[in-house]
Amino acid sequence: MAARAVIRFAALLVAAMIIGAAPALAQTNDPNLTQTEIDCLNRGATAADCIKRDTEDGSGERPGAGSAATNAVFLPALIVDLFPNPVGGGQAPLPTPDPRRDPASGALPPPVPPAGATAIQAAAAGGPIVSPSDLVTAEPPRAVVGDFVPDEVLATVEGDAVQQIAVSFRLEVRSQRQSQLLSTTLVRFGIPDGRPVGVVLAQLAADGRTLRREPNHVYALQQAATIVNYAFERIALDAKEASGENVRIAVIDTAIDDTNPALSGVIADQFDAMPDVPIEARDHGTSIDGLIAGVGALKGMAPGARIYHARAFEGGKSTMDVILAALDWAAERDVRIINMSFVGPKNDLLGVACRNARALGLVLVAAAGNNGPKAPYGYPAAFDGVIAVTATDAKDGLMQQANRGAYVFLSAPGVEMVAPSGAGSDVVTGTSFAAAIVTGAIANLLHAAPDRSADWVEKALAATARDLGPKGRDNDFGYGLLNIEAAEAAKE
Repeated sequence: MAARAVIRFAALLVAAMIIGAAPALAQTNDPNLTQTEIDCLNRGATAADCIKRDTEDGSGERPGAGSAATNAVFLPALIVDLFPNPVGGGQAPLPTPDPRRDPASGALPPPVPPAGATAIQAAAAGGPIVSPSDLVTAEPPRAVVGDFVPDEVLATVEGDAVQQIAVSFRLEVRSQRQSQLLSTTLVRFGIPDGRPVGVVLAQLAADGRTLRREPNHVYALQQAATIVNYAFERIALDAKEASGENVRIAVIDTAIDDTNPALSGVIADQFDAMPDVPIEARDHGTSIDGLIAGVGALKGMAPGARIYHARAFEGGKSTMDVILAALDWAAERDVRIINMSFVGPKNDLLGVACRNARALGLVLVAAAGNNGPKAPYGYPAAFDGVIAVTATDAKDGLMQQANRGAYVFLSAPGVEMVAPSGAGSDVVTGTSFAAAIVTGAIANLLHAAPDRSADWVEKALAATARDLGPKGRDNDFGYGLLNIEAAEAAKE
């Protein structure tokens, strides 16, 4: 048996030597090579010699040809560009990036054992522990659009895996709660080690215990500073007949000054979605509530309406988790309308919350945005099922700062209007205030006929709006200027 093995090995060695002595055939996928060049390469000549002979034969140099090593492999230029050789031949190839490494330090993260496992148990299991954060992510790091909290992400989680996920991905649980509109647990994870938000979102995507993952986006109130209430006339609402009595409306905004006479008896309930943040500003929220349902000298569009006010903004800013908490609170109050006079980037969690609120029969009204005609779409206004409102002036001209786009649904007065502010009043401008006018007008429709659905309201407003721009719906005015008298007369 040993002798046979030796004979076989010797035979293989001889065969290898014979093959090695034969000239290797030049493998090429270059369709421009002539048969002469291919034969020349197969004889072991250099590409330069082949080209020289070809030239001497009178055929001329082949376009794009150059010197190459013996037995060169010709690759299309595209592949050469995609996979360039290292600068200065002879150097080692460039290292392949390791998606597990920390982008800042380049170090691999320490392995994280399963929950409850000791180091001895981990070693006994055989080999190092591989945590979800060590795995190649299921999707590349996300490009995050819009302002967001730089060291936080939001995720919806099924079951009781919140702490396990935090340990596996080296995150902190900063808050968690059961969301009615999302129908699951919403968790705000902190990123203590400086990893980019996009990287963490991609890492979480590899874990099936997280259902949705989003940045904690930042949203801004839509108020433009400027210098009387002409809204009743422009939207064809009789101020003497206006009423939103007993219609329940939620407003998500800044804190309010409920000592303002215009809000006397208007506020049914309040909720602070950011109790740890000191209250400094009350003007914006006071103006919104006053324009919707104010009483006295600064009468709103729907006096008698019951306002459920959620404070979710300070310094004109809020975050996604705070806004979602306010939306859940509003949905639990059995309101008919939610006014959202703020704008931010698209966020899937907000989209789901809005879609589910609409499914519950709520009418959603939002500011289209004050970021100019070239600005990207503003959310939540741009979500389906949300009435996106832009602002017009006393002559029905479009506010210059208004966002434009196919998502704009309706126009309403929002330029230089007198509104309650703080303990007094002020002149306000912005799509925020136009949204409040529409919210108050809708309250009149629901007061007159409480059984009217959100779908009916949306269709009636679209069908009866007074066209202001090009014929039909357009990107500037939407369907046109709100006409509440015509909407009231619309057939069921």
